[in-house]
Amino acid sequence: MTAYDRRLVELLLPAVWDADAAYGIRSPTAPDADMPKGTVDPRAASTLFAHLADIRQGWAAAPLTLGERQALILRYGVDLPDNEAGALQGITGRAVRYRCERGVGKIAAHLNGHE
Repeated sequence: MTAYDRRLVELLLPAVWDADAAYGIRSPTAPDADMPKGTVDPRAASTLFAHLADIRQGWAAAPLTLGERQALILRYGVDLPDNEAGALQGITGRAVRYRCERGVGKIAAHLNGHE
């Protein structure tokens, strides 16, 4: 079982709203493309598809506030800069970053089974 950290959650979040975003995501355990082919251990197979299913479940079930959900959508779904996302929400860019940090932390905690 892979623990979900902030980096992994931030990497996976765009796939919640855009299924094609998954094509640009590389598995952190995959070898570099220029490495020679070797044997494959099925026990260490890629967990990318499980991660994609988990992030969608985490988005739906994590205890996020409305402001955090809006900030995450604007940042990771629409890819707006913090200042533009803040203008749409009526807050500062710094407040958007704070909401995104809290939201990502809550999703990671939920996926790891913490409150």
